This record gives sequence, structure tokens and C-alpha cells, in this order.
Amino acid sequence: MHSRHTLLRPDDPPPVKVLNPQGGSAFLLTCDHAGRQVPRALGDLGVPAAEWDRHIAWDIGAAGVCDALVPMLDAMCISQVFSRLVIDCNRQPGHPTSIAPLSDGTAVPGNIGLSAQQIAARVEEIFQPYQSAIAAELDRRSAARCPAVLIAMHSFTPVFGGQTRQWHAGVLYNREPRLARALATCLTEAGYHVGDNEPYRLSDDSDYTVPVHAERRGLPYVELEIRQDLIATPRGQAEWAAVLSSCLPRALAASGLSGMTAAQGNALS
Repeated sequence: MHSRHTLLRPDDPPPVKVLNPQGGSAFLLTCDHAGRQVPRALGDLGVPAAEWDRHIAWDIGAAGVCDALVPMLDAMCISQVFSRLVIDCNRQPGHPTSIAPLSDGTAVPGNIGLSAQQIAARVEEIFQPYQSAIAAELDRRSAARCPAVLIAMHSFTPVFGGQTRQWHAGVLYNREPRLARALATCLTEAGYHVGDNEPYRLSDDSDYTVPVHAERRGLPYVELEIRQDLIATPRGQAEWAAVLSSCLPRALAASGLSGMTAAQGNALS
């Protein structure tokens, strides 16, 4: 089913933002929940204004960390500008949380009772261009035999479901733990409390970007979660970018994966 551009209008922003497309680093940053834009045709989805400042709308601080980290690593970054409340670009379309009618106790009336065409419009005009941009860049690197290391940037709320989360950051992985654990070691040595597959576990069902783009290609990767209160300000974002600009190259070297490229990696199964 094709939406034929029934959702985005000329005055809506493009769904994908690319920073430093000519970056010379092996690191490719992705930010699935960078923005909180909503297509004009959808209004506010029936969600009160104050709720758009919460973690349900976006990964608070993640885009700012990426903005600061890109020049430090000379990395490329691909990010999504529309809110996860419109469609979650880290979920397989059709997943119960892809277009959530309820998010952390907040109802999303604009996501209830959607037609197949309305769902298809969000997939084809927001989700697919973003995921296609990531695939195209990895295809380009594969053809050129250029190294590719996927760093999926996210952030998490300090309190969820009434439970306080003490970790400063979490490293997530599915089948390949080496880069994640090497990064955890570096961050721990720097004085941070790091969760191992906390506060979430990465899986084929719960995630999309890493399983599809990194694991199927056999690429080194880590999905990094940073606690939102630590990166809610430009100062915090700059501090974490500085730490990561040191730890990511060190972790890659320590992981033993630095020789893998988009062309040479063996897909994990």
C-alpha cells in the first residue's frame, strides 16, 4: 500500500537530518528519537503541550550529544526529526509500540483508530526515509570497502514506572557484546555507573536499527543509553561528547573489532 505523500506537506521539515556527510571516521552515529516535530496534518495528536517536553516525545539530550560528538570524531550522523509519538523509528512497523496509543501513562488520541492508509503514510513518509538513509550510507561504505561502526544514540528517563534508575548510562547489545562491553569498561574507569543491557535489553523484537543495519551486516555496534538529566543542558551534552570522543575509539581498539568493515563483516545469526 502506498501513501502517495498523504501526510507530509511542503512546509513540513524533511524526516531525516544528516550531519557531516563527508565524515572520515568509521563511526556512523544514528539517533532514532532525536526530534519531536509533528507533521502539520496531525496537529498535536491530542497530546497536551507539557507532555511534549517529556521523554515520551523524544530522547532528551541525545541530539545535542550527537551534535557535539560529530566534529570530535569526524563522524557522520543520521537522525530522525519527527517525534516517536508519530512513529517510533526504532520499532518494526506493525509492532504494538510502533504507533503507540498510550505512552508512559499518557494517552495519544491521534494514534487511535488509524486506517491502514494512515499507518502506511507514517511508515512510508517518516520511518522508511530514515531507515533507508542509514542503509544507503552503509551500502556506500560497503561498496567502497570503508569501515563502518554503528553507534545508536539514545537517552533514558531517570525515573520510570515509579522506579529510580541509578545508572549514568547503559550499553545495549544483542548477539555481539564486545564493543558494548569495552565501552562500558572505559566509562566505568572514567567514574560512571554503567548498566549492562540496562535499563533495556536490545532484541530483534524491541529494536530495529541495530538488528537490521548492524547485526545483519556483521558490523561492530553499540546502542548507548545516557540518563537524560545528565545531558539535558548543552554543558552536559558537551561533557558526554568529550568522554565518548575518547572512549569510543579506545573501546573499538580494545574490542578487537576494528578490522571489520561493511564489506568484510560476517552477519550474525
